[in-house]
Amino acid sequence: MTIAQKRPSFDNSFLNNLQKQFPNLVPPAIAILIFLAVWQLFAWTPGATLPGPIQVVQDTWILILYPFYDKGGTDKGLFWQIFASLQRVAISYTLAAIVGIALGILIGINQTMSKALDPIFQLLRTVPPLAWVPISLAALRQNEPAALFVIFITAIWPILINTAVGVTQIPQDYNNVAKVLQLNRKEYFINILIPAALPYIFTGLRIAIGLAWLAIIAAEIVMSGIVGIGFFIWNAYQNNSVSEVILALVYIGVVGLLLDKLMAWIQTLILPAEQR
Repeated sequence: MTIAQKRPSFDNSFLNNLQKQFPNLVPPAIAILIFLAVWQLFAWTPGATLPGPIQVVQDTWILILYPFYDKGGTDKGLFWQIFASLQRVAISYTLAAIVGIALGILIGINQTMSKALDPIFQLLRTVPPLAWVPISLAALRQNEPAALFVIFITAIWPILINTAVGVTQIPQDYNNVAKVLQLNRKEYFINILIPAALPYIFTGLRIAIGLAWLAIIAAEIVMSGIVGIGFFIWNAYQNNSVSEVILALVYIGVVGLLLDKLMAWIQTLILPAEQR
């Protein structure tokens, strides 16, 4: 069979998949178009100061076309701004996941530790990310470590709490089976505890990735001199470039959505279908 003969089947397969996805694509596309139309009409009203989508695209066309430019210092394209923020999120989120899961398991299996640490955790988890900024700057005295700490302290709580809940919710039948089979601590941890708690752990991880992304934006806005999308927003606001702020908000929303979808995809790879 020649390549020319094979091509129609590929095209038909692509068209069939597109037709299957079409009903799911139409509603959000219509909703976005309506939102943009309402926004543009609002921008055209007399006295409106917020630029409409047409003006935003006109004002930020260079930033959209050239996201990879780098003139040194903090004068970089949006790709490098987001990349710098994502690097900080990756470092702090990974540390938060490791520490949060470990502490969650500890307080989940040890009632004494749970009673001792729960009041402290409940107190600290309600502190907003921005409130940690001056504390982290006072303690660490450098913007970069302070930003990493703000992300870490914001992201750790949903991971820790959901892991602890998952450990305490392990069915008693599982524990009875472990006793009958005389599993040691390592075998119980690998074969019973972790598989049973994984749905709760992934719930915490998905919540935490969104909070980590929110925290880095807040931290970078108030920490001057560091490359990042938060600093880009603050710098654009200082220069009265509202269109650049709006463009950055769109990028932030898209990246946040992709991060959540990434965690959901990883969850589907690890968890069995009946546990999702």
